[in-house]
Amino acid sequence: MKNFFEWFDSDPLNNEKPWLILGKGPSFSLKENYNLNAYNILALNHVVRDQKVRLAHAIDFDVVESCIDEIDRNAEFLVVPLYPHLNNLPSSKTIGELIKNNNKLLNLNQQGRILWYYKSSHNITPKRELRKRVRQIRRKELRKGFPIVPVHYFSAEAGVNLLAMAGIDKIRTLGIDGGSSYSNKFDDIKDKTLLSNGQKTFTVQFKCIAQTIMEKNLDYAPLNIESPIRIFVGSMEEQMVATKVLEYSVKKNCSMSVEIFPLFKAGIEVPMPKDPANRPRTPFSFQRFFIPQLKNFKGRAIYMDSDMQVFTDIKELWTKEMGDSDVLAAYEMDGTGRRPQFAVMLIDCEKLNWSVADIVEKLDKGELTYETLMFNMAVAKKVSPVVEREWNSLEHYEEGKTCNLHYTDMNTQPWLTPENKYTAIWVKELAEAVDSKFISFSYVKQHVRQSNIRPSLLYQLKYKNYTSISFIAKKMDRHFVPPHKQPGVSPMKKRVSKTIGFLASLIYF
Repeated sequence: MKNFFEWFDSDPLNNEKPWLILGKGPSFSLKENYNLNAYNILALNHVVRDQKVRLAHAIDFDVVESCIDEIDRNAEFLVVPLYPHLNNLPSSKTIGELIKNNNKLLNLNQQGRILWYYKSSHNITPKRELRKRVRQIRRKELRKGFPIVPVHYFSAEAGVNLLAMAGIDKIRTLGIDGGSSYSNKFDDIKDKTLLSNGQKTFTVQFKCIAQTIMEKNLDYAPLNIESPIRIFVGSMEEQMVATKVLEYSVKKNCSMSVEIFPLFKAGIEVPMPKDPANRPRTPFSFQRFFIPQLKNFKGRAIYMDSDMQVFTDIKELWTKEMGDSDVLAAYEMDGTGRRPQFAVMLIDCEKLNWSVADIVEKLDKGELTYETLMFNMAVAKKVSPVVEREWNSLEHYEEGKTCNLHYTDMNTQPWLTPENKYTAIWVKELAEAVDSKFISFSYVKQHVRQSNIRPSLLYQLKYKNYTSISFIAKKMDRHFVPPHKQPGVSPMKKRVSKTIGFLASLIYF
């Protein structure tokens, strides 16, 4: 019986084709639409009944026993934890011990077709004796140098982590879906196995998968969804710390690969409208009209402002049905008096032949006004305000409900002042991004020195204090001039602001 990672490194066939993971979720039914022979396939649990695969994977030994004939017939290899589960609970018996009374599994082992790996388990607390045994096993396997594969709830997490830890950087899937249902193909077992581990939904598996995608820079997506998710952010250099925090908040929650592009880096010149009333209110107001061109007028794209923070899987927004609409916008609740919001948009780039130069020309000719352009999106043929308001929650946060918090008031944005009531939420996200090396501390210091963000952020990062700042840090903030106010202040105040930022970067090194 060989360790999975030893086997993977020794078999060149593992790198000859891209990898596809098949699960039992509803999208499994789409597999007939694809040429599966183009992939190395890792099948989860009962999927091996229906498909020839390279690897059949199961955490529960009960599944292995119930599918042994199909595994023998359809799988080249069986992959299981060294200590599989029995009846959805961790076992103290190894796979070697469990197969002793099963002649079919013994025969599979004699053929060298059983592979094992060491699995961590976060969701089950074993009894004292088993917990002690697990600690001993963990130390033993670490001494051997075998990786420990993180698994929180479901086999899909194990499948993704096995391949990613083996060095695979591109994975596609079918049947790894959220929700609480199987594909109709598995109706015969749903009463026995569906969410039998006690979880309410398969959606919880995506948190672990999102972490792997981000940590391994994994190209990961379902076969039936356009990938990667492309997000274009309205921003300038002075908003880059906020933009990076937005990027981190998106990626840590997203169950597929994401690419985020700050639009000021596009290098597209924006002509200035002749009428001051039609001129952009911010340096990045017209940047959103670059997007179809940047995507070569193909596929989808999401637009977001830089002053946002995401708390849920943005795949929910990416996969919304667009029908015959070319723009989906966020709506506001009845009675608020607010119009549809275009700070978050899902757009169909194939339907939009936007050109900033043409748009400005129409403004100059009187065919458009700033009002109709920015608040009615008159350059789109059909706008549907169907995106839930939680995706553009203006200065309001409810835990478990808010999808995207929009810090719209420039005077109270948490990177510019500690007075925002949600400052602790944003600063904690920044600290997490710094701790994980997604954003470097030196990058934050650089932007403090440039007076792009407040000096007291360095104090909060150093001392992990997300709710308050010291007297000295407060004194430093009094001299801070935020970027949007700098055009109206004297050169002396600008120099003082940068000098204080430089001193803060030395104090809170």
